[in-house]
Amino acid sequence: MRSGFRLLLVNHLDLFKSNLYSHIGVVMKFLPLVATALSLSASLFASTAAMAQDTQSHNAPVRNIVLVHGAWVDGSGWQPVYNRLTKDGYHVTIVQEPLSSLDDDVAATKRVLDQQSGPTILVAHSYGGSVITEAGVHPNVVGLVYVAAHAPAVGEDESDLGKRMPSYTSKQSGAIMKTADGYTSLNPADFPKDFAADLPLKQAQFESHAQILTAAKVFSTPLTAAAWTSKPSWGIVAAEDRIINPDLERWYYTRAHSHTTVLAGASHSVYESRPKEVVAVIEDAAKHAEQ
Repeated sequence: MRSGFRLLLVNHLDLFKSNLYSHIGVVMKFLPLVATALSLSASLFASTAAMAQDTQSHNAPVRNIVLVHGAWVDGSGWQPVYNRLTKDGYHVTIVQEPLSSLDDDVAATKRVLDQQSGPTILVAHSYGGSVITEAGVHPNVVGLVYVAAHAPAVGEDESDLGKRMPSYTSKQSGAIMKTADGYTSLNPADFPKDFAADLPLKQAQFESHAQILTAAKVFSTPLTAAAWTSKPSWGIVAAEDRIINPDLERWYYTRAHSHTTVLAGASHSVYESRPKEVVAVIEDAAKHAEQ
């Protein structure tokens, strides 16, 4: 009887082992499929997370703003705009161009763009528009803002374009003075009414005597790049501008398909006299340039 029981037990053990090995075989057979499924799930999860992060980053406003001044002035005129932008949390840098040549001014702007941590809105006033049109091909730049500024195309220069639609100042004899070595300035007697008619008189008079002499050749150097052909742009027309014909500003922005704002009553110094409206345009560019 013991031997029968032992035989029965052995048979059950053999059957158990047989079933166990069978189940293990089945599991081993499907393990590669399970591993593949898990790998695909992980990849899908990572891809979805990356897409969500990418979408979130593209929906977030650009935080870096670089400001470029125009001829005869320096970057300090951007202070009212700078104060508002920094208060709103933007990282703002102001370029101080040497105004010695277009190439020098573009190089100075690109050096500042190299220092930016990521996507950047590049903003310019007046002649600075030519500078950012060329410098704006920099990979950090995602949007351009022209504030009463020139925006030539490749092969164009603002001097020739200005002759098509002359400004009030360009038609006044003696308004633009030139040194023997080819540097220009605006006659201090004309500066308050032509450049800064909507600034306090004392401020305008001070600026007229603090001008940066600007090489005449910067106005007649043809551009070799035009960033507005490949990047979104915004433009502000100063409706009472005497330095650049407001109709020329409108023409530039229409050609570039810029989001255009016209500020009635604004002089060429619009970036100083109307900082609230100028900042609104810059921040609109920061919010929508990457969308």
